[in-house]
Amino acid sequence: MTILIAYDGSEDAQTAVRYAARHLKPEPAVVMTVWEPLLAQVNWASLAAVTSVAAWQEGGHYEEQKEAEQLARHGAELARDNGLTEVTTRVERGVGPVWASIVDTADELNASLIVTGSRGLAGARSMILGSVSTRVLHHAHRPTLIVPPPKEDD
Repeated sequence: MTILIAYDGSEDAQTAVRYAARHLKPEPAVVMTVWEPLLAQVNWASLAAVTSVAAWQEGGHYEEQKEAEQLARHGAELARDNGLTEVTTRVERGVGPVWASIVDTADELNASLIVTGSRGLAGARSMILGSVSTRVLHHAHRPTLIVPPPKEDD
């Protein structure tokens, strides 16, 4: 079985990796980062702006993809430093919501567990910003561990 750890480089994601590595039974783990081309993020922009964004591609790869690969490697290194031994990385180009990419990848890998961090948002802030971890929890058909941010007094 495989543990799928969603990782975006944030402090909350780092907390989730550390927790998983220190507290879960060691088994193969995949640290996954989802990325989206800037071109898709600015689909409302003018044609001139889109043309300049498309020029940011280098050698058939988006800069965002390279950054996501670097993030995933950082997350895997963090997992190894905290006790997981068999860790690989995976980088997915998002074609929809981030949570859907995580759930789809977990299904593809037949992951025994999905691990994700939480920003700890509540109420209106969560409604406005959305919550990847909440959507993963509600859409995944497998165990999901949502690691909350550390307490401020820790």
